[in-house]
Amino acid sequence: MRDDPAEVAYRRGLALITASVMLTGVLWAVLAPPFRAPDEPQHVNSVLRLAYGGGWPAAGEALVGPAVDAAREQAELETDLPGRHFDREDVPQFVAVPPVPDGDRFVVDAGNALADPVPAGTSTRHLPEDAVDQMTQHPPLYYAVAALVLRGTGMAEARWDHQLLALRLFDVALLVPVPLLAAAAARRLSGSRPVALVAASFTLFVPQAGHIMGSVTNDALVTLSGAAITYLCVVVLGGDLRARTAAWLGIALGVGLLTKVMVVFALPMVAAAYLVASGSRARRLRGTLLAGAVALAVGGWWWLRNLLVLGTVQPVGIPDRFAAGEPAGLWYFLRTGVTQLTRSFFGNFGWLELRIPDAVFWTAAVTIGALAAIALVRLTATRRAVAVLLLLPAALWLAVLANAWPGYQETGLVIAVQGRYLFAGLAALSVTTALGAAALFGPRIGRAVPWIVGAACAAAASGLTFGFWGFYQGPTSTVADAAARWAGWSPLTGPQLAALVVLLVLAAVAAVLSCGLFARSTALAETTAVPQASAATTAAGTGSSA
Repeated sequence: MRDDPAEVAYRRGLALITASVMLTGVLWAVLAPPFRAPDEPQHVNSVLRLAYGGGWPAAGEALVGPAVDAAREQAELETDLPGRHFDREDVPQFVAVPPVPDGDRFVVDAGNALADPVPAGTSTRHLPEDAVDQMTQHPPLYYAVAALVLRGTGMAEARWDHQLLALRLFDVALLVPVPLLAAAAARRLSGSRPVALVAASFTLFVPQAGHIMGSVTNDALVTLSGAAITYLCVVVLGGDLRARTAAWLGIALGVGLLTKVMVVFALPMVAAAYLVASGSRARRLRGTLLAGAVALAVGGWWWLRNLLVLGTVQPVGIPDRFAAGEPAGLWYFLRTGVTQLTRSFFGNFGWLELRIPDAVFWTAAVTIGALAAIALVRLTATRRAVAVLLLLPAALWLAVLANAWPGYQETGLVIAVQGRYLFAGLAALSVTTALGAAALFGPRIGRAVPWIVGAACAAAASGLTFGFWGFYQGPTSTVADAAARWAGWSPLTGPQLAALVVLLVLAAVAAVLSCGLFARSTALAETTAVPQASAATTAAGTGSSA
């Protein structure tokens, strides 16, 4: 039997949106100058340590190895980017430094990958901050998998810029399932293909996600884990209380917990999903306990061990180096912290020094908040599900600010407030905003899909353009000068970079056109599938998966 033409059109649109997300991540991976992403040198260093058998030292006792030190020096990391939010007169400009020729770039091997161990009982407090690799405060799963990627691809012994690109592309691969999982969750809840396509496109509206997921960071695996947890919670909300589903949910939680502590804030969402799911109380309780037990066995044990052995959930990776200062009050903390968190969720590129305009990120934040509120208020059929899914981004948001408060009271500085810490909730926001769009557009959601996907592609392109300008185009440079500088720093050639840009443009155009054809052919059929404010509860699993 031939597939339903509407289903074929939907799958084609979803594939092209996903390709656009992937190519956006790839372009960020080759666009950002070497190590110009939060803590990227330390992330790479920890991967190399495991790739070369250096183990996982206690928090605060790991040092950056000679290879990464040499790579940082060749990458001219101590210079200021041209788009930095303010110029520092005593710091050289990145655009004034010629790129290191390819043939002169440092090669990483067994003789230089590992740092000498810190002598027992020796404190690293006296060392420069960039000499310490604080990543051993986290569990090692991401770094172990990335080390296997280097070994498996033969890139463990290679030029540092080739290694960096290989690891960045590994993180892009972790991004690819996120729009698919978001679409699958949205379709299960709504029974609507247009809503699923809108959910899949959400990541393109967040340029910072492309930048971070196109860099080397353990947040990549956290983001994927959060998306998997979100999808499986939607499955549970649909009434699937089987042990197999609970086990898979526990595995997704465990993988996240063996990566970073942020995933612990998914636990309220998981518990709430079982609490409000249809089914007997006994089956819901069994599912909750099984998911929790599997999560503890896979990754939760790490944090329990920390608590029992070290007396804290997460040890400090770098000793506190900030002088005590006077805080300016609660209002200053909230105003500064919320602004930093919001801006760096949407667009603080590089090491957070390339800041998109305030009007852009505040407009984006208000739009997401409004769509989530609309979904919560107007869609009675999915109201409980929306409330459950919003628990994850809300818990992450509150946790980041709460974690920053003690440091602020001690130093007067608002630190460790970064939007990437919210990316575990990226899929949850994708689903809730897509449902909000369905409530807003009603039966016209099908016709709106190509416009929404087009806007998402435009947002992604705007972020990349802003990054290109901020990374490479000095005040007296032309676009051609900036393009030449980009090619000079990249391990790829100019024609290869141009080909990637063309591929992304073609994928984005094809995604919009495909969604337009899908909307024209299925608008009437999909009208009855869009959840209405007065509709009865959508049947569990309507529309199957994406």
